Amino acid sequence: MAKHKWTFKSRFRSGTYSWKGTALASKRMREAVSEIKKVAKKDSALAGEGTVELFSRIYPAVMHIDGSSGSLGTAVNKTIETLIPIIIKADWDMNTRGKWLERLYQAVCDDGWDLLSVATEQWGKICVYPGLAHLWADRFYPEIKTAWTNKTHDYGTGTADICMSCLLETERYDELQELISARHHSFWPYDKFWAEALVRQGKVDEAIEYAESISPHDIHISETYEIASFCEQVLIDHDRSDKAYEKYGLTVPLYGVYNNIFRGICKKYPKKDKREILLDLIEKTGNKSKWFAAAKTIGELELALDCAQSGDCDPGTLLRSTRDFSEKNPEFALKVGIEAMMVYLTANFHDPIQPEDIKGVYVILMSEAVKSDGEQWVRTELSKRVLKASDRIKKGLKDTILGFLK
Repeated sequence: MAKHKWTFKSRFRSGTYSWKGTALASKRMREAVSEIKKVAKKDSALAGEGTVELFSRIYPAVMHIDGSSGSLGTAVNKTIETLIPIIIKADWDMNTRGKWLERLYQAVCDDGWDLLSVATEQWGKICVYPGLAHLWADRFYPEIKTAWTNKTHDYGTGTADICMSCLLETERYDELQELISARHHSFWPYDKFWAEALVRQGKVDEAIEYAESISPHDIHISETYEIASFCEQVLIDHDRSDKAYEKYGLTVPLYGVYNNIFRGICKKYPKKDKREILLDLIEKTGNKSKWFAAAKTIGELELALDCAQSGDCDPGTLLRSTRDFSEKNPEFALKVGIEAMMVYLTANFHDPIQPEDIKGVYVILMSEAVKSDGEQWVRTELSKRVLKASDRIKKGLKDTILGFLK
């Protein structure tokens, strides 16, 4: 196959994306992934080269973007996770793979945001050849152990991940344990390598006990979810799904869309009734409003309405449901629409709701009500709700809605 002229190269030059470039950079990454995957169907070696080339260009290209929302990090992680298998499957001999790994390591060293940490954590697998993994482990092991033992510095830049990943994949468990033991405090991103080593040695209960022993005082709060997820997956993988669900299955992360979280849990426990899972989540979190979309997704409209009536649902989500269900289930649609209106009228928003906003919501609600001859019913019900919540509605908004309801 003739050498491929990579389209993504021109889109990932140093400083390509500005402060607000997340959306465009994410789009370009998706395009790059598609390009590389297309090449991989015909030439795995070339696709592997393209992947390393892309990885080396990501940080220089996006380093000026505002990543505070987390969207950029999510896009980068998805890109790397998708393409790592292509590097692993690349048809390279050991020497060639070694050269490309050197190129990838240079990208890791130049990565100012640790965007390539997903790759360094899997370095042992990326090596493919055990001999190559041994070389990478030996390259860093002595210096890391000395640094951690003497507390001279906390070895970083992905090097510790690379070393421990290679020790894990080559089953050098004693050395891995020695390295972990040399640290003077817990750190789950490193401790997880030893937890995985225990699993691979058949010591499942010991692995879970070790993971749970990592003190919450020693780790970032988001890592508590990662530890729970590790323990849960270990139990699932060893045919102990009931215990996994009971102990870890309902652990909700601090980030993410609740409907996607619900779907993820259902996927992990396909034999468990979805309604039961949802009710368990509502009870566990104590917040019905977050699970409206999940209830609607599985067709539990009565439960969805109950969630909507909790008073704290996202009004935009409720209003979209009014449109979606106005013909197939008018009663549900209009009740949900009324709840949306009440949230707009009574909730405190970062940007205060204006009378024209209320007018827009009312127009949408009534246009959907027309389809089922429900205009009068909506006016009557909305009037009752407005009267009941009168003391919580700002005067300007109250005057606006009452004017429509006359």
